[in-house]
Amino acid sequence: MSESDKPQGDQAPPPQPQEPERPHRGVEKLRAKQKTGKVPHLDKRDLSYAFGGKVDAFDAELEGALESDLAEAMAGMSEKDMEQLYGEQRAQPAKGEQGGKKGKVVAVRGKDVFVDVGGRTQGLMPVLQFPDGPPSPGDEVEVHIEGFHPDGLLLLTRKGAAVEADWSSVAKGMIVEARVTATNKGGLTVDVNGIRGFMPIGHIDIYRVDDPAPFVNQKLLCMVIEVDREDRNLVVSRRALLQREKEKLAEKFWAEVAEGQVREGVVRTIRPFGAFVDLGGADALLPVSEVSWQRVKDPSDVVKEGQRVRVTVLRIDPEARKLTVGLRQLTASPWDDVQTDHPIGSVTRGKVTRTADFGAFVEVAPGVEGLIHISELAPGRVGRVTDVVKVDQEVNVKVLSIDVEARRMSLSLKQALKAPEPKDEDEEDEDEAPPPPVKKRTTPLRGGVGSRNVELPKPGE
Repeated sequence: MSESDKPQGDQAPPPQPQEPERPHRGVEKLRAKQKTGKVPHLDKRDLSYAFGGKVDAFDAELEGALESDLAEAMAGMSEKDMEQLYGEQRAQPAKGEQGGKKGKVVAVRGKDVFVDVGGRTQGLMPVLQFPDGPPSPGDEVEVHIEGFHPDGLLLLTRKGAAVEADWSSVAKGMIVEARVTATNKGGLTVDVNGIRGFMPIGHIDIYRVDDPAPFVNQKLLCMVIEVDREDRNLVVSRRALLQREKEKLAEKFWAEVAEGQVREGVVRTIRPFGAFVDLGGADALLPVSEVSWQRVKDPSDVVKEGQRVRVTVLRIDPEARKLTVGLRQLTASPWDDVQTDHPIGSVTRGKVTRTADFGAFVEVAPGVEGLIHISELAPGRVGRVTDVVKVDQEVNVKVLSIDVEARRMSLSLKQALKAPEPKDEDEEDEDEAPPPPVKKRTTPLRGGVGSRNVELPKPGE
């Protein structure tokens, strides 16, 4: 090396040209997939907000399909590469984002502002986006279209306004008004002060809800049961509020209820043994035997779920907080006229409703059953009841005794066999009809002895 080629003093050598740093191969792959729209957002908070605060609700099928691609693309990726990719993704506009539009305020109703954006199209935006106070009808505002409301309205955001919801307006245990915007697999999607929330299907009502669709577009008072500002997770419950109100009514109800009272309620559930009736402060059991004076096999043949009924309080257990009510007590009892319609000693016709080892039960009138003891089935000894009568068989029976208070009647089949059978009205009319008139003869009888006198022989001759 010559003296002229050596650096003079502390003079630094000129910088050597360097090759530009290439991004990680995973970043390149994700950039390519990102252009096709197949890469999910990497922000957990945005995922949580999009799926009602439940990241686990993210579609499992899509997650499984992307898992292998993400694992391959991100293999060996450094934190610097991740930050680079994440920054690029956050900088991109959301897919389908609409440009700004000018609209005119049509009306302000409560917490909602209705805006006409032209073309006979109206949009909806929260009044919280007007920090200086609600606008007046006719004011012009610049808005962005964010989506569509189930009612056909556009969901708008005011240009330049903060899109972040005011999470300080909600807290656990607070009573809020939630507007139901849609249904999902687990319940309802609601809007509370511009915050997207979730109401599980088990928290819609005290009783089971099979179809939550009728609640869409309704405004419901509910209680906040979970708030997570970081994960943008808000869970509300209407059931918690209804349950608290019902507990207040229960104290007043149990202080006033008494046996013999007539109460109005709603049939909530029906079971083979009876129905449960909501009386406003407690649920009461309506046994199947108290539904009607007639024998009822299925309570749903008489009452339906959601039906309002008037019932009589029969029994109260204040310690266990249990009630038994009756429906048939509010209708006339067929036993009131049984002694007049079927007096003791009369023979009547009935239908066998059921059999037992000791005899058979016969319905002689709607709601009136009597017992034929096995000893009254036939003149001779009877081994089995079914050897003489069958269910649904019509038989003639004689009334032996009646106990109206206990609603019991003793009948006899063998004694009815000895007595004349009860006649129908048509047969009675035929027996009472007068005999036909005898036609008088106008000509002499033929034969005989004419006008000669005939002497009869005397006895002993």
